[in-house]
Amino acid sequence: MIHTRPTVVVLHDGDAPAEMARIAEHAELRYATGDELPKALPGTDAMFVWAFRSQAIADAWPHADQLRWIHAASAGVDRLLFPELRDSDIALTNSRGVFDQPIAEYVLGTALTFTKDMHTTLRLQDRKQWQHRVTDRLAGKTALVIGTGPIGRAIARQLTATGVHVAGAGRTARTGDPDFGDIHPSDELARVAGEFDFLICAAPLTPQTHGLINTDVLAAMRPTARLINVGRGEHVDQPALVTALQRGQIAGAALDVFDTEPLPTDSPLWDMPNVLISPHMSGDTLGWTDELVDLFLHNLRAFTRGTDLRNVVDKHRGYVTT
Repeated sequence: MIHTRPTVVVLHDGDAPAEMARIAEHAELRYATGDELPKALPGTDAMFVWAFRSQAIADAWPHADQLRWIHAASAGVDRLLFPELRDSDIALTNSRGVFDQPIAEYVLGTALTFTKDMHTTLRLQDRKQWQHRVTDRLAGKTALVIGTGPIGRAIARQLTATGVHVAGAGRTARTGDPDFGDIHPSDELARVAGEFDFLICAAPLTPQTHGLINTDVLAAMRPTARLINVGRGEHVDQPALVTALQRGQIAGAALDVFDTEPLPTDSPLWDMPNVLISPHMSGDTLGWTDELVDLFLHNLRAFTRGTDLRNVVDKHRGYVTT
């Protein structure tokens, strides 16, 4: 238990979020960009990593002389798991739960866009071109959701409600799961990928999931299948994906994350008519910043009282395990 107001440093990327004003009622706040973090860290008890893509924490780590807890404004924490933090006794929590339903709706929207050919409709409308076409049905399709955590489960429930037959892929195989039915081992994707119309990547980024969607998996997919990635760009071998799309090995891809962000303007993905590109925004909906602060405040009160934090990350696995 902390008997005085804790000192919290908020790592941001240039514009301190207005929502942080609510935290000032419960803690002494210090705002810092990546360049300012080394001076802001000494004497702080906790850190709110608002700029979750920042690489500054590892460089500033020697200045963390009093830090006991780090909270990330994201579900993924892969950028935070540098060796010094991973091997320390500092608690790490994430924002699991805030993004589940928004990302599930994004996946449903992209799946519907493909089956109803809405991306082509919009391009034809831009050209004022009337072209009647026959489209497909989503109900009856099959989807493999890679990642069986809360986001993956929200995706599974959303798709199941529209008549899609959903299975999962995770660390271990099992049957009878309430959301997925069958769960396949993710290291055997190439064996099962050909059974599905959609491969949906929603896993945390770990050494085991890095490059998970590779040449073998893409080659095993149906030529009518689509890849949807709302996990991390590093899950996908991007050059292999470009090749698979160019050769017609798969029918398309909806990509919200990339191994380099922003996606370079010379990437061939931009010009592919069967590719949907969004700038890492699948979970960002109206009110999302307030929800992030609400979750942080819940944990800040627990931290101050010495009670259990919510969403504690297993730093060696790279995600919340309970």
